[in-house]
Amino acid sequence: METRMDLSVTLKGQVCDLHLKNPVLTASGTFGYGLEFAPYGDLASLGGLVVKGLSLEPREGNPCPRIVETAAGMLNAVGLQNDGVEAFCTQKLPRLPWRETTVIANIYAASAEDFGRLAARLDAEEGVAAIEVNVSCPNVKQGGVLFGQDPQLAAAVTAAVRKNAPHKHIMLKLSPNVTDLTLMARSVEDAGADSISCINTLLGMSVDVRSRRPRLANVVGGLSGPAIKPVALRCVWQVARAVKIPVVGLGGIVNAEDALEFILVGASAIQVGTANFMNPDNAFRLVAELPGTCARLGVDDLASLRGSLVS
Repeated sequence: METRMDLSVTLKGQVCDLHLKNPVLTASGTFGYGLEFAPYGDLASLGGLVVKGLSLEPREGNPCPRIVETAAGMLNAVGLQNDGVEAFCTQKLPRLPWRETTVIANIYAASAEDFGRLAARLDAEEGVAAIEVNVSCPNVKQGGVLFGQDPQLAAAVTAAVRKNAPHKHIMLKLSPNVTDLTLMARSVEDAGADSISCINTLLGMSVDVRSRRPRLANVVGGLSGPAIKPVALRCVWQVARAVKIPVVGLGGIVNAEDALEFILVGASAIQVGTANFMNPDNAFRLVAELPGTCARLGVDDLASLRGSLVS
């Protein structure tokens, strides 16, 4: 009789742990609120659902066109369109299988105070197990400086979220568009983050030489997909060695072997993003393929693989 491999993972935080039935999460902004993908697989089979970014008030996002396919990836400048945190809590969350699998709310704001207000609202929701904090957005009080490019600003956001959500696991999502990502990682760890997810998209653009115009209405956007996987692997490897808290890896993951590569360099769990646009059942298939891929590669358990890269 075949014995199924135990794929469960616990992200041991400084304040709150996060328990996952398997290491496969969905990446924010690529899986809607989760409900949109229910026709393509069992949401409860996933390690967790990271819903699209939530703001205090509803947001329309950027003008179209705002998604462009690129070689081995895509550019997006959606502009964090969402229905607002209140609509999520009252209309979306009750319909998600949060009793069967982990639900993580991704948040963004333009000030540390507003990040705190979002955290406080979500701390009251039993169905939200963790809050992923997107610091790749501008601080209006600092003239548009991105939170994720300044260690002090990122730490201030982390502290505000931590203070206002004492009962939730706090995950900081870091941008690769910085000089020293490890400095950013240590700053949010010191400010109280339970875990770190990396990487967010790389800044890029696409142009049409025939019309001599940018292909995105916003001109620049976030590059994601398999094209950025080598950068993401490097970032996860560096961050995992720089901090003591767990790291969640993302960036170009398509299949189970990709996922194991991220675990090899130090990730405790992974997020599947752009691949969901390629095939809407991708994350579900990755979960199903993971035990067989582990067996084929001689991986008996994920803990022994984690961070075991020989260099």
